[in-house]
Amino acid sequence: MSPPLTWVNVPRDAKGLALLVEDPDASTPQPFVHWVAYNIPAGSEGLPEGIPLGDRAARPAGMRQGSNGRDERGWAGCSPDAGTGAHRYHFELFALDTLLDLPDGVTRGNLAKAMRGHLLATGELVGTYSRDD
Repeated sequence: MSPPLTWVNVPRDAKGLALLVEDPDASTPQPFVHWVAYNIPAGSEGLPEGIPLGDRAARPAGMRQGSNGRDERGWAGCSPDAGTGAHRYHFELFALDTLLDLPDGVTRGNLAKAMRGHLLATGELVGTYSRDD
């Protein structure tokens, strides 16, 4: 289930927000992508818990979801390998001066390219999670 998120101080001239969530401690060559979301309304103050998988999220209106590391569209929950210790989960929020016209299932790399030249502000939250087993 996707976590609830809140934020403040989005620039007034922002048209949309994008969110990337990655785990740099995963056993993959690149950080594991847990979430790619974009065209989040700039006036929103966060995301509710439990946004369902799919290209066009039911809430908030207009939000789109790209492909995560499991090749699904939406949140890929935290599931570090047992015995690997605490993993860091980087939640990066980007305020953009435009909405992005991207195909369904966009990847992290394609989203990053599309955001070039449109960035107004960024914010980051790092959380940790580990398995007991």
